[in-house]
This record gives sequence, structure tokens and C-alpha cells, in this order.
Amino acid sequence: MPTVPIRPPSEHRTLPIDGSINPLPRLLHTPSGLALLEIQGTINMPAFAPSNESDTSSPSSVPLGRLVFPDYSPTDLSEAWMKCVHLYVGRHQRMTGEVKKLPNPMAVLRRVAKNAAGSENEELEIGEIIYYK
Repeated sequence: MPTVPIRPPSEHRTLPIDGSINPLPRLLHTPSGLALLEIQGTINMPAFAPSNESDTSSPSSVPLGRLVFPDYSPTDLSEAWMKCVHLYVGRHQRMTGEVKKLPNPMAVLRRVAKNAAGSENEELEIGEIIYYK
């Protein structure tokens, strides 16, 4: 049976790509800005249409929408804001949900870059530990 070693998180975790401040409420912050979103519904996305005849490739990323925490206030220490969260998709679709603590934290794994020695075995490391969804 194949096995893959898993390392603990490195001290040099990756920061958000654009170096921006994490817009999520503080309770949901992770070092690299990741968040876990569970969707129990259908998201209706528009079909991709190339802007001109020579551009036949699909875009590398498609904006999904925006996540809104209407009751969140950075000065309010209560967790009442967690009961209402909206995901807006396009102009006509709104999904409503809430922030919940996971019964068991979830680890997000990532591949470790191979070292100069050229080790043939793949290794993984814990990239993030997520406590809320």
C-alpha cells in the first residue's frame, strides 16, 4: 500500500497572492487567506463567451460573486453575526447561510516542493487548519 509522509505546517506559510488584507471576519482568518465554503444548492453561472475570434481559451478564474456578513461589526465581540451570511452570485441569485464551527477541524494539505537532492517520494505538508465553515 502506498504511503505519503505528511509534515506539520512550515513557519514560512504563503501569504495571500496580492498581499492584501483579509476581508473576512477575524474569526475566519487563516494565514494564507483560505476559507471553507459549503454550498448546498446550484450556482447558475453564465456561459463563457470569448471576447474575439482569436481568444478561444477559457479564463483562468471566473468571479463567483461576493460574500456578505450583514450583521458583522469588528467591535462587537458576540457571535450573533454568524447566524446570517449571504453569497450573492451575479445580479439575480442570493444564497443565505451561516458560519458554523466544524465538529472536527479540517486540515488542508499541499505538496512540498522537491528539494535539490531530487527525492522521488512525494511529501505533503499541512497548509492550513480550518475551524469554521
